[in-house]
Amino acid sequence: MAPVSHWGLSISLASLASAVLGAPTAGDPCITIAGKTFVPPADALACMKAFPFNETLRQNVLTNIARVFDFFTFEDYYLNSPAPFQESTIDIRATINRINQTTYATDYDFNKDLYDFTTQLNDGHTRWFPDCYTSFQNILPAPVVTLEENGVENVFIAPDSVEFLTLLGTNFTGFFDSIGFDWKRLAGAKVLSIEGQDAYTYVDFIAKTKSGNYLDHGVRVNSVFTSYRISGTTFSQRLGDLAGPLDVTQNTLTMTLIPVGSSQQETITIPYLANFLGLPFTDKDSFWANNCAANENTNGVDLKGSSSLVQQRRLPKALIIDKTQSSAVDLPQPFVPTLPPVAGSGGVIKSFILPDKITGVMFVGSFGGDFFGFQSDVVSAIRAFQHAGVTQLLIDLTNNGGGFVCLGQFLHQYLSGSGLGYPGFVSSVRANPLAQKIVAADIKLGLNANLAFYTADNWAFLNGTQEPSNFNYITPDLPFTINGVSDPTSQRFHDTCELSFQSPIPRTPPFDLSKIAIVNNGNCASTCAMFSTLMNERHGTKIAVFGGKPGEQMEFKGKLMLNIKHCSKIDTVSGMAGNQVLEWFDLDTEIKTAGVKSDPLAPPDL
Repeated sequence: MAPVSHWGLSISLASLASAVLGAPTAGDPCITIAGKTFVPPADALACMKAFPFNETLRQNVLTNIARVFDFFTFEDYYLNSPAPFQESTIDIRATINRINQTTYATDYDFNKDLYDFTTQLNDGHTRWFPDCYTSFQNILPAPVVTLEENGVENVFIAPDSVEFLTLLGTNFTGFFDSIGFDWKRLAGAKVLSIEGQDAYTYVDFIAKTKSGNYLDHGVRVNSVFTSYRISGTTFSQRLGDLAGPLDVTQNTLTMTLIPVGSSQQETITIPYLANFLGLPFTDKDSFWANNCAANENTNGVDLKGSSSLVQQRRLPKALIIDKTQSSAVDLPQPFVPTLPPVAGSGGVIKSFILPDKITGVMFVGSFGGDFFGFQSDVVSAIRAFQHAGVTQLLIDLTNNGGGFVCLGQFLHQYLSGSGLGYPGFVSSVRANPLAQKIVAADIKLGLNANLAFYTADNWAFLNGTQEPSNFNYITPDLPFTINGVSDPTSQRFHDTCELSFQSPIPRTPPFDLSKIAIVNNGNCASTCAMFSTLMNERHGTKIAVFGGKPGEQMEFKGKLMLNIKHCSKIDTVSGMAGNQVLEWFDLDTEIKTAGVKSDPLAPPDL
C-alpha cells in the first residue's frame, strides 16, 4: 500500500477561558495561596473549586467544542480504533452530550471532565487546556525511571533526583525540610509497588488515564518516566507524568521501595507539592480575571482588518502543547554532554562528534523555534560533520515536541537530497460544510496563503504544480466512509514546503543513507513523527526506541491506520498522528478572515 498523507486539520483547544463569574469573596481560599510559587495541592484545589458551575458558560464552551470537532480529521476513526490503539476508542459526540447533561458542583468539575475526555483521546493535537485549571503542576520529589539491573528491568526513583529537584529552588525543597521529610534519601531507590500495586502496573495506570498525547500505550508508558529533553534551546529534564502531572487532586503517593545501600523494604507516603504556573493574583477575583476570563487574545481576528497584514506565507505547525514547559528545569550539569558542540548548536539542535571521530550526533529537540535558523543550523552542523570526516549520523529525537511541518520535511530532504523528488505525503482535508464555505469565501475575497491556511496556493497538484489561490479543491467533495459514517474529503494534494526553504538542498545525500539511524523514547510529536516515518519508509532508516515496560511492545514502526484515500496517517514511530494543526485562535482567525463567522455552523467566540 502506498503512503497516505500526514496532513490533516486537527485542533488543539488550548488556552481557552470563560467569561468572568460573579461570586462572593468571603472565606476566599485563593487568598491563602496568593503570591506563593509552591503550595499544598489541597489548597490549590480549594482555590480552583471556588467558582460555582455556570450553565451559560457550559453552553458556550460545548457549542464551541462541538463545532470545532467538525474540523477534526480523526473523529470517526475513534468510533472503533484498531489494535493496538483500542484504549482510544470513544464516541466523541456521545461524550459531549453526556458532559452537557451531567450535574456539576463547580466550574472546575465541568472543565476537569472536558480535560480528561480530550486527554484520553490520546492525540496531543486535540486537547482542552483551560488555563484556569491547568495553572498548577503537582510535583512529587521522587520522579521515576525504568532501569536495568543485573539484566532485569525495574522501576527506580531517578538516581539524579537530588541534583534535578534542587534546581526547583529552596521554595520547593524548603517545604520538605519544614515537615521533616527526607526526600533526598529516596534517590536511586528500587520501587517495588506504588499505591499497593506492582510498580509497572501503576505506571500502566498513569499511562492509560493521565498521560494522553500518544496513541500507543507503550509510548505513553515512557511519558510517565522522567527523561531528558530540550526546552526552548536549553537541555532540560522532564518530571514525567507520575511526578509532574497537571492535576492537583492527589496529595500523596505511597511507595514500597528499597533505598540505596539497604536491603530492607520500606513503605513511604510521599507528599506532592503544587507549583503555580499562571499569572499572579491576590484573591479569588483576581485569580479569575488573570487566569480564567477570556481576553483579547483568546479568540481569533479578521486578518483583513489587521493593522499589519501578513507579508509572507503563514507556516503550518504540528506540535504538542506542553504546559509543563512553563516551569522547565535544566538538566543537572553533571549530565549535560561534555563533548564540544559543533556549529549550529545554538538553537533547538545540539550536535556533537563522538570520540570515534566518525559518528556525528544531532539531538533535534524540536522542529520549532527560529524557522530559518533551524535550516541554517542543519546546514552548519552537516558541513561541520563532513569537514571533520564524519561518515555516519545518529539523530536523537527524544521528547521532540514537533513544530513546523516544513522543517521536518526540510531535514528529511536535506539528508536525502533533492534528487529524491517530492519528499512528503499526499494529503486531503475533511470536507465539512463550513470548511467548504471557507474555501468558497476565500476565493470570492481574493485571499491567498499570506492570510489563510485554506486557500489553494498552500498546496500543489499531484504533478507538483502549485495550485492557484482561486482553485476550489474542496467542492465538489470526494466520498469517503469510515466506520459506517460518511465523511467526505477534498481532492488530494501535497504541500508546498519547498517555497519556504531558504537554505539550498544538496542534489545528493550528504551521507550514505544506510549510515543514518534514529534513536528516541517514542515521545516524538507530530512533525517529528512525520520525519521519522519518511526516513523509515523511504530509506529503511533504522529506529531504536528505548525505555517502556518489560514485555510490553512499543509500536515504533510506521503502521497504516487510515484508508489510503483519507488525509492522514497514524505514525506509530511515535504513536501519534502527523497533521497540520490549527489551534483555536488560528481556526477562529481562519473563519473570521473568510467572513463566515456569522454562519450557524461556525463556533462562537469564547
